[in-house]
Amino acid sequence: MQAQTAAQQLLEQTFGYSTFRGPQESIVHHVASGGDALVLMPTGGGKSLCYQIPALLRQGVGIVVSPLIALMQDQVDALRQLGVRAAFINSSLDADTARATYQTLMRGELDILYVAPERLVAPNFLSTLHEIQQRFGIALFAIDEAHCVSQWGHDFRPEYRQLTVLHEVFPDVPRIALTATADAPTRHEIVERLGLDSAEQFISSFDRPNIRYRVTLKNNARQQLLAFLASEHPHDAGIVYCLSRRKVEETALWLKEQGWNALPYHAGLDAGIRQANQQRFLREEGIIMVATVAFGMGIDKPNVRFVAHLDLPKSMEGYYQETGRAGRDGLDANAWMVYGLGDVVNMRQLLSGSDTPEERKRLERQKLDALLGYCESTHCRHQSILRYFGEQHAGSCGQCDNCLNPVNTWNGTEAARMALSCVYRSGQRFGAGHLIDILLGKSTEQIKRFNHHSLSTFGIGKSLNQAQWSSVLRQLVAAGLLATDMEGYGGLRLTEAARPLLRGEAEIWLRSDPPDTRSSKAERASQTREAYKEVQDDPLWLALKARRLELAREQEVPPYVIFHDSTLLEILHQKPQDLQAMGRISGIGEAKLARYGADFLQVLNEHAD
Repeated sequence: MQAQTAAQQLLEQTFGYSTFRGPQESIVHHVASGGDALVLMPTGGGKSLCYQIPALLRQGVGIVVSPLIALMQDQVDALRQLGVRAAFINSSLDADTARATYQTLMRGELDILYVAPERLVAPNFLSTLHEIQQRFGIALFAIDEAHCVSQWGHDFRPEYRQLTVLHEVFPDVPRIALTATADAPTRHEIVERLGLDSAEQFISSFDRPNIRYRVTLKNNARQQLLAFLASEHPHDAGIVYCLSRRKVEETALWLKEQGWNALPYHAGLDAGIRQANQQRFLREEGIIMVATVAFGMGIDKPNVRFVAHLDLPKSMEGYYQETGRAGRDGLDANAWMVYGLGDVVNMRQLLSGSDTPEERKRLERQKLDALLGYCESTHCRHQSILRYFGEQHAGSCGQCDNCLNPVNTWNGTEAARMALSCVYRSGQRFGAGHLIDILLGKSTEQIKRFNHHSLSTFGIGKSLNQAQWSSVLRQLVAAGLLATDMEGYGGLRLTEAARPLLRGEAEIWLRSDPPDTRSSKAERASQTREAYKEVQDDPLWLALKARRLELAREQEVPPYVIFHDSTLLEILHQKPQDLQAMGRISGIGEAKLARYGADFLQVLNEHAD
């Protein structure tokens, strides 16, 4: 009971929240009592509190293992704002700063220390930790991004395999492993690799109800992106993901030419430029980051209002994690994606040409097929995502394209048989474009060269247009009736699953792709999102944001480290008249109230006058 009271006091007085969310309270008490834990919690669900509060409750310093330099910097900045003695040690520190941090650690003057896995398992650092444990104690080891231990995961880090040494060398120090994305096999591997067999598992819902998922066909992707940004996110921060470095740079430049504040980010950029762009994204308002998947893991920016994909991700895990970077403050956000059959072919070719073991390739193909099935599904997007992670959802979420505008289906059995027959009769070696030309009866040079105008399937598909045939072929690929032949440069071939349909033993219903129209206002907005949008031009809202940005620049931290948008929104609506009332706003603890309360009360008073 005493530990519960202490945890609640820390939550309220230091972090500024009145209640724990979901399983946070159970996790905090379990770890604070010395228990090991495996925590699965969606991005933005409050994982960091699950180890930060126990680290402050227990004697000694809490050691947090993280592979992400950006995350360390953000977390330490945020904790220092709260009055917590926090620091990090990684390769970004110069020699003098690193030495000073070590000295602070050796004096027992740190509550929480973030460290990279490579540094942690180094013999000299382990010796330092031994000394720290004997003199002051180690409160806990928190292993963040724990999915990195899995060789089948989407972000494998071999250094994580060595973290089993913590269990061996410090058996009495509790360990908490945390991740936002791990299916059942990955969870099993985390437990096995980190020696967490006796750890209690806390698995939260994977649902992100504030995210609106939308998937649409590519039809001039740049113009589609431009329409999406202009209609729904004219002043918002967001991320646009592209598959290649070249496409990242071209898209960022094009957006900039269109008047958008866009920056590129990929692993091939100069490290200084990459760091500068990342800092601008974190610390300025309304920046659009155009990036490969090299960007984002551990980026703790709560007011990312959209994540857009111009290319298909590699897996459902990757898609879930990338879209989960939107709306971490709980306000509505968009996950928007365009895709086409060319994306599928490109992804399969990349996978086929890689040096990974065949077993890994087979698993990655299955993951890509699952993502394709999600794209082509006519069911609730939230339901499809949760089903993939082994969780049930009732559907009818009201927060995805399929629920807001249910798609039409049609009996595509005859068209599918035509397409499959065309694939077979042309030799199972040609891509979608050539197959559609055969079905439409086009006399192209390639058709003449291969004598395909003499095929029985030549011209039998004139009842459908080119876009409709492209949809049929794409859905047949998604359904597993056709596969891309990598040896045949992306040509389509039949699978065993196509036999019943060709024999007349089965039928297939296909999705009717809607015409290319803009989403209606009713489709775009939920009440929370509308409330947020309505304040964008409010003079008081702009003044609150301006004061936050001014304070952030003075301290060289991102604005959200001062206050989240959701906290500013509550200040706007509640309009507290004194510090006591200000202290009741969610997200304002004692340290932030003392540091910033008067500044924001001044803004309120000026506008009241």
